[in-house]
Amino acid sequence: MRELQAREKPPTRGATCRAALTPGDGCFVSAFDCSPCSSSPSWPATEGRFRPWAWTLLWALCLLPVSGWAVEEGQPRPATREELARYAWLPAQAVVRPLETAVAPPEGYARVPVVKGSFGAWLRGLPLRPDGTPVLSHQGGRILAPEDARLAAVAELDVGTANLQQCADSVIRLHAEWLWASGKRERLAYRFTSGHLAEWPRYAEGDRARVSGSKVSWVRGAAPDASRASFRAWLDLVFTYAGTHSLESLKGRPSREDVRPGDFFVLGGSPGHVVLVLDVAANAAGKRVALLGQGFMPAQDFHVLSAGGDTGPWFPLEGEDVVTPFWKPFPWSSLRRF
Repeated sequence: MRELQAREKPPTRGATCRAALTPGDGCFVSAFDCSPCSSSPSWPATEGRFRPWAWTLLWALCLLPVSGWAVEEGQPRPATREELARYAWLPAQAVVRPLETAVAPPEGYARVPVVKGSFGAWLRGLPLRPDGTPVLSHQGGRILAPEDARLAAVAELDVGTANLQQCADSVIRLHAEWLWASGKRERLAYRFTSGHLAEWPRYAEGDRARVSGSKVSWVRGAAPDASRASFRAWLDLVFTYAGTHSLESLKGRPSREDVRPGDFFVLGGSPGHVVLVLDVAANAAGKRVALLGQGFMPAQDFHVLSAGGDTGPWFPLEGEDVVTPFWKPFPWSSLRRF
C-alpha cells in the first residue's frame, strides 16, 4: 500500500511551396498562388509558355509540406502547431507519430467511435517516439529493449528526474494533461491515498498541502501562480501522495460492454498496478480488442504494450480477465473511469 508519506518511489501544409524543379535555386511561390517564376532557369517552359504537364506537377508540389516531400503515414514527422497545443509538454522541435496512425487495428477490425474532444479521442493522437525506441527509467537506464516482444511503442512523454511518475501516476498525468489542454482546468483534482483531495485551482491560488502522518491540511504558502511550471509541481505533489488505491476508489465503474478509450484497469496494493485503455477496436462479429499502455516501477517512459498474439499489439477483451505481460490478470471488476 502506498502510504501518505512522501516517498522515493521504487511539416504541415504550408503557405509556400518550391516552384522550381531543381533544388536549391531559391524560388518560392504561394501554395494558393502557384504562378510562374521566371528566376528559375530549370523551370519547364518553352519560349515563356509552360508545358501542359507542368501545371499538374506544380500543384502536386504545392500540396507537400514545406520541410520536404510527404511523410508516409505512421512515420515520424515534426509535430504540428495543433499537436503542440494539444500535448503541451512537447518541445517545439518534437518529432512524433500519432498513436492512431502508428498502430493500425488488426485485419477485419475498426476503431470504435469516440466523442470528439473526449479523453479517448485525445489519447488516439498520443505522440509516440520513433519505432525502435527503448523504454528508459527516470535515471536514463534501459528498462525494455526496442525488440522486447512485450513492447509495441514508447510515448513521447517526459518522465522527470525523480522516481515519481510510475503506473498510477502516468495515468493521472495523461488525464491531467488532457484537462489542461482542453481548457477544463477547474476539474483538475485527484485524491491522495488518504482520500484527501488535491485540487489544482487551490494550488494555483497559492495553497500548499501540509502533511502530518495521515492528516492533510491546506494553508496559504505561496503567491498565486497558474503557470505551466506550477502545474507540473502540483502534479509531482499528487504523484507523491496518490497511487493505485486512489484510482481504485473512483466511482466510475463501467461494464465490460461499455469499455472505451480512456478507461483503465487497476488493482490497488503495495505494490499495485494499473494499465490504461488507449484505444478499442471491434470486428463485424462484435469481438473487441484494446491497445493498453502503462508506466511502471521504477519511474519510466509510458509505453504501449504488445499482446503478441494473432491481433498483434491489441489485447483480446473476450475473456473473463484481461491478461497483460507484466502483472497478474485484471478482472473486469477492476475496470474504472475518471
